[in-house]
Amino acid sequence: MLSLGSGSPGIMLRRDLNRGASASPIHRPDAPQSTMDLSTLVNLLLHFDAQLAQFIQAYGHWVYAMLFAIVFVETGLVVMPFLPGDSMLFIVGAFCASGALSLPAALSLLWAAAALGDSLNYQIGKAIGHKVFSWQDSRWFNRRAFDRAHAFYEQYGGITIIAARFIPFIRTFAPFVAGVAEMSYARFLVYNIVGGGLWVGSLMLAGYAFGNIPWIKHNLGALTLGIVVLSLLPVGWGWWKAGRAAVV
Repeated sequence: MLSLGSGSPGIMLRRDLNRGASASPIHRPDAPQSTMDLSTLVNLLLHFDAQLAQFIQAYGHWVYAMLFAIVFVETGLVVMPFLPGDSMLFIVGAFCASGALSLPAALSLLWAAAALGDSLNYQIGKAIGHKVFSWQDSRWFNRRAFDRAHAFYEQYGGITIIAARFIPFIRTFAPFVAGVAEMSYARFLVYNIVGGGLWVGSLMLAGYAFGNIPWIKHNLGALTLGIVVLSLLPVGWGWWKAGRAAVV
């Protein structure tokens, strides 16, 4: 069984999580199951900060595989942009600071998951994107949009791949559009690895440094929601302007 260790800031985190265990039941270590049901996974995603410590106790080192899968699926499948990438990385960093997880192991695995996920997304876009952007009646997926995407990635591709990592939803679509726009894979791969490292590293190290500060820990849900809302404002503004331009 993994513990957070007494005498460290993580012990307060564990006590807080244990007090909320009755409100958010999961599989306990004394009654482990070989597989998770859907309700457990949904509960984990919605209340990640309140579940991870208990999940570590129940599943041990398999938690690394679960974290890898979340990052890989969020970045690799264009239909999964809702997974909690940013908040998860911050919380994982906080657990690394408490000793519940290994920082080198988590950092390297999640960096690899981010890079592999974006590479898969790129290949999917390259394989089927031309068909998607041939829908002439679609406002967003049409030949004109394809030509704009191609020109944009030819000029700003590297910066886009890196910057998109820090914008929820957009980071899921950016590698897909890069594949559609036929951006050079060698060029894409370099920026993919750099961007993935900056995204995973900055959020995990921020959680490692600040995640166990009492005020931040107790207001993590509100802070995470605020960050997501602020990061989505430019996206919403861009879509609104594009919609108005298409109507006119």
